[in-house]
Amino acid sequence: MTHSSPHAAHHGAHPAPQHTPDSEVQAEILDLDADVLAEHIASITAGLPVERDPRHIVDLGCGTGAGTFALLTRFPEAEVTAVDASAGHLQRLRERAEALGVADRVRTVSADLDADWPELGRPELVWASASMHHMADPDRTLRKVHELLAPGGLFTVVELAGFPRFLPGDAPEERPGLEERCHAALAHHAAENLPHRGADWGPMLAAAGFSVEGERTITVNVDSSRSKAVGPYALTGLKRLRAGAAHALSAEDLTVLDQLLDTNSPLSILRRGDLALRTERTVWAARRA
Repeated sequence: MTHSSPHAAHHGAHPAPQHTPDSEVQAEILDLDADVLAEHIASITAGLPVERDPRHIVDLGCGTGAGTFALLTRFPEAEVTAVDASAGHLQRLRERAEALGVADRVRTVSADLDADWPELGRPELVWASASMHHMADPDRTLRKVHELLAPGGLFTVVELAGFPRFLPGDAPEERPGLEERCHAALAHHAAENLPHRGADWGPMLAAAGFSVEGERTITVNVDSSRSKAVGPYALTGLKRLRAGAAHALSAEDLTVLDQLLDTNSPLSILRRGDLALRTERTVWAARRA
């Protein structure tokens, strides 16, 4: 858990329009991501090597709040300061906090983390999920987090290998490998616009003064029988892929892709029984000495 990239939504690196259709799509993808990956996010928070339960947590690039709410559940005495550049995402987060009865434990802050940082207190835990690769100067961000953290505090970076895959490699039968061709069409654009996606954050964390205490990669494979949100996630995600990859796809690929995206078509992706969300997430846990 975005932006010019095909990944989910803007996570606080640069200002974003509040009510554009693209912003709504970003928010929808973030919410679906949180739904499908709830167990994995809970697993990550459960494994955090905290020395004592934090009372103040900062969620950098919080999106619509997947990490925020997982952290509130994991640490029931904590309060979370949720930071993002998107006013629309923060509004969704506040509405959900109200619905869950935890609004008194959440403070939202609208900020561009590539500019001047707001006052965020002295947290014992800082969480950054799918947001660090959006920073224009990630080394500066890491130094800022090091200054921000309380002594002995923990910084958790969660990054993803790329936008998830949903179709089997030999699907759809009309144009096998279509999804991979979409990703390939976007690879050059992503490399130019998101040069830090897929980076090894361990050496950068160490260079910023952190003691890296753990790194683990979590393989995610959630099929549609386990989560009803996989189908809608695949639909929204492939729409996003089409918007970015159309210029590089053949007419035959576009025809079949549009059939997959047509919810009234017998070939609609929502009618497929072979969908699964497949991705990897890597987690770094680093301490301020």
